[in-house]
Parts: sequence; C-alpha cells; structure tokens
Amino acid sequence: MKILLANPRGFCAGVNMAIDVVDQVLKLKGPPIYVFHEIVHNKHVVDDFRARGVTFVEDVSEVPEGGLVVYSAHGISPEVRRQSKERKLVEVDATCPLVTKVHFEVLRFVRDSYHIIFIGHRRHDEAIGTVGEAPQHITVVESPEDVEALQIDPSAKIAYVTQTTLSVFDANRIIAALKKKFPNIKAPPKEDICYATTNRQSAVSQLSREADLVLVIGSKNSSNSLRLVETARELGKPAYLIDDQSELNPAWFEGVDSVMITAGASAPEHLVQSVIDRLTRDFGAETELRTVVEEDVAFERPKSLRTLAVVG
Repeated sequence: MKILLANPRGFCAGVNMAIDVVDQVLKLKGPPIYVFHEIVHNKHVVDDFRARGVTFVEDVSEVPEGGLVVYSAHGISPEVRRQSKERKLVEVDATCPLVTKVHFEVLRFVRDSYHIIFIGHRRHDEAIGTVGEAPQHITVVESPEDVEALQIDPSAKIAYVTQTTLSVFDANRIIAALKKKFPNIKAPPKEDICYATTNRQSAVSQLSREADLVLVIGSKNSSNSLRLVETARELGKPAYLIDDQSELNPAWFEGVDSVMITAGASAPEHLVQSVIDRLTRDFGAETELRTVVEEDVAFERPKSLRTLAVVG
C-alpha cells in the first residue's frame, strides 16, 4: 500500500496561535482558567487542556466574577464582550485574525448602509460571533436554495461575506446564485475563505485523484475537516473523517492500493503520525510526502496576552 501524505495539512496559523495562547495563560496564571467555546474544534486538543485545568464554557455566566476567560479562535459577538465586562472578567482574545477581518468587513458594510448576506453554517461558532456584530443587518444563507428564498428589495445596497472554513466549491455556487439574483451585490475586498482552508481543499482535489481512499484526521464538529471529506467525495472517492487511528475500519482497505491522508486545520500532527504508523504496521504501507503548496503564515500573540504577561 502507498500512502500519499498531503502537505499542507493540520494546524494552520490561527490554530497554532490559539493553542499557544491557552498554553501561555496556563503558564502565567495556572488553573483554573476558562475558555469560551472549544478553543479549536478538535477533541484531542480540548481533552488535553481539560486535563491541565482548563474549563470550557458555553456562556460567560459560567465564569466566576473577576475570573479569566480566553475567547476561542472562532470569534465572539459584542454581546459576549459586554457580558464579560459586566462580570469584570480578565479577557484574553485568541480569535483568528482572519475571522477578525470578516468582523471588520461586516462593520464597514453596516456603516455604509449595506444589508449583508453571510454565507456559512448558522449554528457554527464563527457564524454566531460574526452575525452578532450586526444581527439586524445580516441574513445567513447556507445554500443556493436559501438564496432563491431571500426576500430583499433588489434596489437595496447588498453585500456578502463568508465563513472562513467553507467549501470553496459550495461558496462559489452560493456566490454565483447571489450575483444572479442581485447583480449589484458587493463582494468583500478580499476573499474570506482562509488560506489554510483553501490550500487543504486544493491538496485533496489534486491528490485524491491518485488514491483509492481518502482519510481526513479531524473531529466531527470541525467545519474545515468536514469540507475536506466532502471535497474528496465530490470527486467520487470514498472518504472518512476520523479523530484518530482507533477509528480505522479494516473493511475500508479491502482492495485498496493507495490512501491519501490529510488533516483538518485543528488536528495535531501526532494524530496523523499514529494513523501512518497503524497503516504501516497493518498493511506494510510506504509513505510519500506530496507538497501542493508551501505555507509560511504565522500570527503574533494577541495584545491581550502580551498585556497579561506584563501584568502577571
């Protein structure tokens, strides 16, 4: 068996930064610390932090007054910030800068009197945070069918933004539907789907053509990981999303000579290696690293963490 190991895969710059933020807060303050939502959508990362004294909360009311809260990589709404200030919480913001960029786009469009169409998954943490910037001025669409159902005056000023972790293929279909229905709709100054999402999907598109089977390492609530599986399946390839090697099913590999392996942007590399080790042990697999594009993006630690370090 041959393994085609995709590069790039796994952690993106935003995930690296967010995980580093929680690591640093633990070093500076020690437990207990609280994180609003999962810091990133990966079971192993979250479980590891829980074991080290991190409590993940779904509402800032769960954080003791005056306590320390870290905001996840997916971003939050102004209402959450308001509630945190009411509770006198120490806030450390690990929002991915590329998500923050979309928030700023929303605020600029609202300032210029646009109604905004948000393309994304309405229950995803990122969507909830972004829509929370201007809920009266944003409509969420998840499909071209949602676009058809929109009841907006065509003469109104309309703009769109997108969730950063969408399928590029799906986003383009929805954008095409929007442009058809609203020919004057305004696009964001720069594409919102992040570089890491685009690169990992591109790698799947290219490499899965050579594989009999595609394995994506990532958690079930990871939007970008799910999109990788969808990308492979759209090309007619059997593809599975697994948290780790324990979820491998031997039946998947019957008659399989080549397996493409990749990982969502929130999946740690050691999980990838454990899958490779298992396939090497069970099937005598040989690994071939296939680089589609090199990534060299890195984000600085947020100012709120630097301030905490000085105060600490």
